[in-house]
Order: sequence, then C-alpha cells, then structure tokens
Amino acid sequence: MANLFSKGTAMSSQRSLLKALGWTDSEMQKPIVGIICAQSEIIPGHMELDKIARAAAEGVIAAGGKPVIVPSIGVCDGIAMGHTGMKYSLPSREIIADSAEILCRAHAFDAAIYIGNCDKIIPGMLMAAARVNIPAIFVSGGPMLAGHVHGKKTSLSTMFEEVGAYNAGKIDAEELHAFECNACPTCGSCSGMFTANSLNCLTEALGMALPGNGTIPMVYSARLALAKETGEAIMNLYHKGIRPSDILTPKAFKNAETVDMAIGASTNTVLHLLAVAQEAGLSEADISIDTMNEISERTPNLCRLAPAGEHYIEELNEAGGISAVLKQLEEAGLIDSSVLTVSGKTMHEVIQNAKNFNPEVIRPMDNPYSPYGGLAILKGNLAEEGCVVKKSAVDPKMYVHTGKARVFNSEEDAMEAISTGKIQKGEVVVIRYEGPKGGPGMREMLSPTSAIVGAGLGADVALITDGRFSGATRGAAIGHVCPEAAAGGLIGLVEEGDEISIDIPACKIELLVSDEEIAKRREHFVPLEKKVDGYLKRYREGVTSASKGAVRK
Repeated sequence: MANLFSKGTAMSSQRSLLKALGWTDSEMQKPIVGIICAQSEIIPGHMELDKIARAAAEGVIAAGGKPVIVPSIGVCDGIAMGHTGMKYSLPSREIIADSAEILCRAHAFDAAIYIGNCDKIIPGMLMAAARVNIPAIFVSGGPMLAGHVHGKKTSLSTMFEEVGAYNAGKIDAEELHAFECNACPTCGSCSGMFTANSLNCLTEALGMALPGNGTIPMVYSARLALAKETGEAIMNLYHKGIRPSDILTPKAFKNAETVDMAIGASTNTVLHLLAVAQEAGLSEADISIDTMNEISERTPNLCRLAPAGEHYIEELNEAGGISAVLKQLEEAGLIDSSVLTVSGKTMHEVIQNAKNFNPEVIRPMDNPYSPYGGLAILKGNLAEEGCVVKKSAVDPKMYVHTGKARVFNSEEDAMEAISTGKIQKGEVVVIRYEGPKGGPGMREMLSPTSAIVGAGLGADVALITDGRFSGATRGAAIGHVCPEAAAGGLIGLVEEGDEISIDIPACKIELLVSDEEIAKRREHFVPLEKKVDGYLKRYREGVTSASKGAVRK
C-alpha cells in the first residue's frame, strides 16, 4: 500500500520538501511510520529514549517501512514534586495527546510507534493513539534498576521518606546524602510500581505493547531488541489494517483493570484509564470508578512491589513479567484472553507459554497477598463521586479509622505542619484546593505522605485530598476526592476538629457532621480561587472532575 505522498503529480510539491530531507524515490513509496519519541535530558526515564527510537526505526526499515522520528514533551513528576512545577504535570497529558494528534495528522503518517516512559506521557500518548486511530504500538524506555543503601534496595519513594526521617530528626545529613547518591542508580522510570511503570504494565495488559514492555529494565540489551521487534510489529499491523479501535475494546479495558488490581498499581491509573477509555469511545457502562470497584472485589492482589512491598520491577521481570500475571488471571477465568493485541495475535496466543518463576514476587492464585485488588474506590458524603486509595500500600491498622481533621488549603501549608511536628497520631490531614480546578492541575502529594511515613506516623495518620498521589506513595493516603473543593465539594466545608470516618473494606468515607450543620456552612461557602495565568488558567476553565478522568471538556 502506498502512502499519501506517493500519489502522482498532485503531491509533487510535498515530495520536493521530503527530498529536501534526503528522502529517495523508493522511500516515497513506503508506508510512513511516525515514531513519536519523548527523549529529553531532564527526565531519567527519557534520557535513553533516542536509542530506543533508533532501534524501533531499524525494525521498521527491516520490515519495509519508512520511519520518521518526531518529538514529544514530558514532565518528570519526581523533579516537579513539591513546588509549582507539579501543577503542570497532569495538564501536560492533554498537551501530549494534542501534539501527537497534530504530528500524526498534519504529516499524514500511515502508522505510529509511541515511545515514552513516564507518568503523563504514556497516558497522553494512549489518548492520542485512540483518537487518531491509525495502526499504533507502544514501547517504553523501561524501568531503572533499584538502588542499594546499606545492603537494602531503594527507590525514589525511599528517598522522599528519608527526607521525612531527616526532618523528624531520625537521621543526620550524612545519612540523607548517602541515600541521595544511591537511591536512583540508573536511567529509567523509577524502580517501584509507581505511576510510570504501572501505565507501562497496563499498556501490555491493554494489548497495545509487546510482552516485556512494562518490566524489562532500560539498561538491559533486551530493551533494544524489544524496540526492534516493535518496529517490525507496526508494519504487520499496517499491512493487516489493525487499528487501536480493534484493540481498545471494553474487554481490553476490563483486562487492564484486572491486572491493575492484581499488581497493586498506582492510584493514578484510575484517572488515566478513564481518560483513555473516553478517547476510545467507551461509555461509563463500559468503564467507570464503579466498575473498577467491582473488578477489585473479585481480583486477588498477587504482587506487592515498592512502595507497598520489598520487591522491585526488575524482580517482576525476572519472575515472568506481566505475561505471567496475565496467564494466572486467565487460568482463573478473570480475564478475556480472546482479545486482539498489537502482536496480531490474541492475548491467549501471546501468554500461553508464560511461566511464574518466583511465586513470592507473583503470588499464585491460592496464596495471594490479599483476596481483593490493590485499589479501592471509597464513597460517602465526603466523596459523593468517589475517591481512591491504594489499599495494598495501607497498614491494615488504618483500614478502619476515625480521627479529627487537620485542614489545609494547600500542600505547602500541610507540609509545614507535618515537617514541624504539628500533626499527632490519630489525626486526619485534609489537603484541599489541589484538585484539577482548585490547584489547578491536581498536584501529587508524595512530599506530605512521605513526610508522614518518615516521621513514623504512617500507621497512625490518614491523609485525604482532592489532589492526587504519586505511585510512590504509601500509607492511608486517599486522593481524587470528588467533587473537589473548588467545585463546591463537601471537602471544602470541613472544619478543623471535625471527625472523619474511613472504612476501606466497606469502601466508605464520611464527614461526621450533621446535615443541618453542613447546610448552615454551605449558605456562606465561597470556594477559594487561586490566582493563575497562562496555560493553567485555560486548563482550569475546561477541565472535568477527576471522577471523569480530569479530561478537558
């Protein structure tokens, strides 16, 4: 099949520009494969993506296509954490989706390979792939290896918690520096089951990437081989006419949600799966926060990777990767393996020979870490549209908890109280006006949650926010409270000392204040509006609730 630019004299002017790039007449006849690559020198997970892109291009050429490498922006959530920069992280997802759409359609790509690695880049690219709907495939840069300090494995979450320990006087500056120099030892997406690795694993589960995409470390040569295989696979998709709409079906999303619960993925996956599903044309009947809870109730938690446990992504890779997880779920009848994947084969064909080589890293179905999934959606008067908690990373002592509210209107105010010892055991920290509209931008709260854990309060203090959490967060951290304070949600009416009840097993969260008192408070309630300009102002005006994926209207 010919590309648009090979079509006779009508495209002579366009071909002259392609010849300015050094293209030959024979290349003009080949399918054009856009390789959308987010390489940069500011994100550890993206540092080596140019090598991945070149390997993918080799695969495309070997299979008869013409590859072209084009850019994408990206934000490193770890570097943006704890300051104004984090306001731009979630909004960047929309820019990534829009720019990928523009690149694909403006240059008439026949197919696309998406190469990213980190938190908002992968979901933004998935949104674009669904929207543009030309043959598409994903290959990530892969995770970094775990660090080692004093003989123990470490990660970015360890680093943030050690900062909390330092602020609490538990370690000195020399010890903190030792962690700083060793927590993140190689390039790659951060080494635990944080948001980046969660999304890369779920891209496999959706059928949009080849096996190994989520778990092969960036520094392994196998990552380059996977990229070459991905380049060859996109040409197969092109010739067979297989598009994202053939793969991103309701069954595929349910498979991804099931894997999400089994591996104990980041709470951010809730936002991103909802957003991608909307781009794929799915309805709330197909996927919503309610269907996520239903899947969680029947899916055992098979993996406890950092920050929830002591294992890291490299160990999941050695144990058999996501294919081994999918195989166990298939045998238990929990996924539909008849779905199509970017290999051109069904999921069953892809995983039929997968094996679990470490039953501690991937627990067997009859010995799970928990009979229920790693995430839970809570509802109640404090979150009528729902909120989310990474249940697998919560100390069981905090599954049911009632405490007095400590209320803060920003992450900075909360951090000051936590780091100076003003939060006591049993209390519930409430951080509001950090949602999609209120922040704006829905900042992650890794700094305050890590400060709580570092201060030794992880089993005694809950944190509730209309913002969100890093995948590196652990503890009783409940995010995405909807409606958010800026949209008139009840979280905006909470007062210092109010009692809040949390019941994770029952999926409930309640503000223990009478309806009469709530009505009285609402009479005079005016949501706080933070002063912003530029892109954040435009984003605030158009963004929807986190319960809808925080997409733009």
